[in-house]
Amino acid sequence: MAQLKFTDRDAYNRYQAAFMDVFQRYSGTLLVADEAPRVVEGEWDRDKVVLMSFPDEASFRDWAESDDYQRISEDRRAGAETAVVLVKSIRG
Repeated sequence: MAQLKFTDRDAYNRYQAAFMDVFQRYSGTLLVADEAPRVVEGEWDRDKVVLMSFPDEASFRDWAESDDYQRISEDRRAGAETAVVLVKSIRG
């Protein structure tokens, strides 16, 4: 799960334009990418939430640590403050 606060929208847009091409090469599923989440309770200072699913942690790391993803993620890091959390499914 990633929570983002945009700092340079042009840089983030470059990342976003290249994201799916790289992501689709790996075994992940994009579940949510919402730039207008509604805060139901508490405080939230981010602009976007992204939720992805991978078969296992190794699959996530294959994608996240790949040269292709690292290359495009330079624009993500330039374009947004990002908190990324790796969580395990209760389904196994």
